[in-house]
Amino acid sequence: MLRFECDYTEGCIPEILEAIARENHTQLQGYSEDTLTERARAKVRALCGREDVAVHFLVGGTQANTTVIAAALRPHQGVIAAAQGHIACHETGAIEASGHKVIALPSATGRLNAAQIDALCRDHWADATHEHQTQPAMVYLSHPAENGTLYTLEELRQIRAVCDRWNLKLFLDGARLGYGLAAPGNDITVPDLAALTDVFYIGATKVGGLFGEAVVIVDPTLAVDFRYHIKQRGGMLAKGWLLGLQFDVLLENDRYMTISRRAVALALRIKEAFQAKGIAFWCDSVTNQQFPILSNEALKKFDKKYVYSPTAKIDDDHTAVRFCTSWATTEAQVDELVADIDRIL
Repeated sequence: MLRFECDYTEGCIPEILEAIARENHTQLQGYSEDTLTERARAKVRALCGREDVAVHFLVGGTQANTTVIAAALRPHQGVIAAAQGHIACHETGAIEASGHKVIALPSATGRLNAAQIDALCRDHWADATHEHQTQPAMVYLSHPAENGTLYTLEELRQIRAVCDRWNLKLFLDGARLGYGLAAPGNDITVPDLAALTDVFYIGATKVGGLFGEAVVIVDPTLAVDFRYHIKQRGGMLAKGWLLGLQFDVLLENDRYMTISRRAVALALRIKEAFQAKGIAFWCDSVTNQQFPILSNEALKKFDKKYVYSPTAKIDDDHTAVRFCTSWATTEAQVDELVADIDRIL
């Protein structure tokens, strides 16, 4: 079977395994206070174009999201997210389990916009009974969004302005950030994120690493005691050098972006093959995730050889599914899929 259901079925890029083997017998300080992790922090700061950000490494996206949000919010506060946002529909209520409500807003695009955030906050504070409701205090975005679509730099600036108006923290989930940065038409850079958000992270789990997310805290008030929050939520890895080393390797010689650009290019080949057969898409993704709408009969044929992710039932006869590429996807695998798309459809 050829697996295209997600971007974390394989382990990691060979260079990371080589680095782990090389450092395996090196005695290093624990809990991410080692020299390798400090070197990775310096590379993250250089990528951001500023030295005044705090950088912390966590194992995975859900852990990063929960720790950041719980650290930033007071008990009566909640976080605004698109209804399709990862924290709203793919994390088993982890944010709510930390004591904070996810205030989910409907979105036809899978993304939030400044106007709806503004309207929610205006309505909240205009309500005489607002003290009986969850107070909106943070906005959660992801780039790319859950459906593989992108925010524009202007949209991000508009959302930043609304956050400033209503005193909201802006948090951007970057679990697939590399694929968003590498996508055609993207106009957001890492320095833009460091200028416009209060906290964001650079994902490795889905972009070539074994595991790991680099949380970048821009707002110094959020950095206070953040390591306490990491420890309290079970995120302080004793062998923290394993996290730092992976980012040290990924951020060397533009490797992170090279991985991302290649995966996006392969995904766009898959997209073009479906388009050539007249197939419609659930959304217009330009990243490593593609969502064709296929007949159930066609899917039975693909099932004999391919693993993909069901995404949405369109009607009784059609389903939107996800085909996803990664650092490990080969040209030969995509060639085979493209040939089968032509044959089956």
